[in-house]
Amino acid sequence: MLPRRKPSSERPQLGSLAFPAIVTNLMFSLVVIAQTRFVGELGEQAIAAVGMGQRVFFATQALLMAITAGTTALVARNWGAENYDEAGRMTMASLALTGIASIASAIPGVVFAYEIAMVFGVDEYTTRLASENIRWLSVFNLAFAVNFTIGAALRAAGDAWTPFWISVAVNIVNIPLLYALVLGNWGFPSLGVKGAAIAGGVAGLLGAVISLILWMGQWVRITYVRISWWDRDRFRQLVNVGYPAGIEMMVFQVGYFFFLVLLGNYYGTSAFAAYSLSGTMFMVCMVVGFGFSVAGSTLSGQYLGANDPDGAVRSGWRALYYAVLSMGTLAFIVVLNVETIVHLFLPNPGAQTVAYSVQIAWMLALSTPLMAIEFAIGGALRGAGDTRFPMVSTLIGLLGIRCVIAVICVMLSLDVIYMFAAMVAENIVKGALLIGRYRTDRWKSLIQLDPEAKLEQSGLQDGGRSAQNRTSSESV
Repeated sequence: MLPRRKPSSERPQLGSLAFPAIVTNLMFSLVVIAQTRFVGELGEQAIAAVGMGQRVFFATQALLMAITAGTTALVARNWGAENYDEAGRMTMASLALTGIASIASAIPGVVFAYEIAMVFGVDEYTTRLASENIRWLSVFNLAFAVNFTIGAALRAAGDAWTPFWISVAVNIVNIPLLYALVLGNWGFPSLGVKGAAIAGGVAGLLGAVISLILWMGQWVRITYVRISWWDRDRFRQLVNVGYPAGIEMMVFQVGYFFFLVLLGNYYGTSAFAAYSLSGTMFMVCMVVGFGFSVAGSTLSGQYLGANDPDGAVRSGWRALYYAVLSMGTLAFIVVLNVETIVHLFLPNPGAQTVAYSVQIAWMLALSTPLMAIEFAIGGALRGAGDTRFPMVSTLIGLLGIRCVIAVICVMLSLDVIYMFAAMVAENIVKGALLIGRYRTDRWKSLIQLDPEAKLEQSGLQDGGRSAQNRTSSESV
């Protein structure tokens, strides 16, 4: 067994957290791009079906993302306070909660896949394709939960490289599986849209197995413990910090779902397919933003755990600066090449699909620098344990602005460009709210660590190696 990495009280650098997270998600984007390219050979209906399946999949992840928001905030805060064993117990408790939540959220996706797909209001063939994608993604929900939880805990402890290497292994498996299962290459059956979901699920299962082996073998910095983690107060902390993030994700998914239902029912499959394509095109911008969200969240929690609120504030502004610069540059490059990219994904796209894609791309390009605020500043607030205010900003921006504008567009039979423009208005409002919150001091003291946990940790360190050896033996 390899020795567990020695914890360090030094704060990680912004780049050491953001860069591996960005590259990790860029690789994921490459998988999505490959998936879109392979599925695109089956036509616009298949593209739309995959987009519907992804929407439902992300909606079912709301509970998992809520719990891992608590994981990030509490593991980072304890790590910053040098309560390393408590960070391990928080990870174990988080994994128990996400395991239960993943199974609960998978059941509707397996049993009612067709009924869920019907809500989008597209044609019968597209609905059936989407239902197969939804059902198979749901089957692998537990594997995705393990990846989310262990990855979030490691990043919160300042280790973004281990999740990176795990994702490398996952993607190495995922892309060949997509090529084999979607189109029926190398002697495999041609499963189409269903094959895309199975390929992603099998790759995710591999990632979950690797994560568990590394964690349980004590080859990563987060301690694996089998006992002393089941504590009511620990679960209460995770729920108190995580449930606003869960509500935020549910609000986001419901609002986004509602927006897409209006788009599919009143503007047709071409508009829906164009929206899915544009989302794929701009995914590279989003994953760069996610990298700075990870960095801002981790550093905010660790600095506050180390009783350095000024350091937490500086890390958030720094993350925002780099997020705006990088995301804005990438968005500009994409928007100048929209039509070329559409033809790469769809061999014979309809003229209407191309026109819609161009319109959406410009709206997304205008929104991208504003989205950087949500990634960087929203991430810093969540890392500090302030998960309620980002929830409120999402509620106001998405439901109060975007969805209201979408309803007005449908009622007045306005051109679809106004539906797309609602995204810009939403992000202006959300960005202003988050910046206003970050300028206050309210978010800096929402989590109070138990002083006895720090005292206990110090006693373990001062008492020599015996306690650490006992912990290691319990972990095997």
